[in-house]
Amino acid sequence: MVFFEKDLNVYYNSPEKQNVTPRLRGYVHNDNTLHEAMLVLPGGAYAFTSPREAEPVAMEYFNSGYNAFVLDYSVAPDKYPLALLQAAACVALIRRDKDCLCNGKVYAIGFSAGGHLCGCLGILWNEKVISEALGVDNITVRPDGIIMSYPVVTSGEYAHRDSFVNLCGDNEELIQYLSLADRVNENSAPAFIWHTAEDGAVPVENSLMLAQAYRRAGVPFELHIFPKGWHGLSLCNDSTSELPQDIAMCKHVSQWIELSKNWLKNLKSYL
Repeated sequence: MVFFEKDLNVYYNSPEKQNVTPRLRGYVHNDNTLHEAMLVLPGGAYAFTSPREAEPVAMEYFNSGYNAFVLDYSVAPDKYPLALLQAAACVALIRRDKDCLCNGKVYAIGFSAGGHLCGCLGILWNEKVISEALGVDNITVRPDGIIMSYPVVTSGEYAHRDSFVNLCGDNEELIQYLSLADRVNENSAPAFIWHTAEDGAVPVENSLMLAQAYRRAGVPFELHIFPKGWHGLSLCNDSTSELPQDIAMCKHVSQWIELSKNWLKNLKSYL
């Protein structure tokens, strides 16, 4: 395996000052062949990026043949659209940078607020703010598919309010604009969505509303709702759980990993 870090500021000009330096960490197969790529976007309510949803997830997909990448994106007090611009820049970079050894197929996975960022990337990829800031054709930043894990989706009744405030401040118009259930369209990237019915931080209605939006738009999606399990399960194992002593009670949720890999493998047949 080849590991590297890239400072995204070298590859694009940020429209405003950043609180943190966005970094892309790469885990690339050392076999001189091109691979499909997975971009990992950890959660953290747009206040931090959770290490439990970063490298362990990257290694899971790396071990299944993907070249894997983790983005340490801007969080509060930085505001929209910085994190989205950074994620979009990563997709374009992975596709064109020779160090990434990508065959052109780039997928993204996000957790909680990182799931919202992942959704923004797959749904809002054609936004003018992206092409103007990055100087690229929007299609170059569109992921081929997205995996959304207990994602923050709606800014309405079932919102995780802190995530939206950290991302948007008190700009209520922007908060409503970034309610992803209202933004899905026929050009959105296909989505794999999973959640737990007991999630007390980001209610399961977020994923249900997103799936309904995908259904209305006629875009391929797969949805899994597990009856047990709390928020932030990541890989649902001892090394990624905040409560490892209790992980056995929702161990069954870990099947989302293989389900997502099978979905990726069969994605061409859904399009």
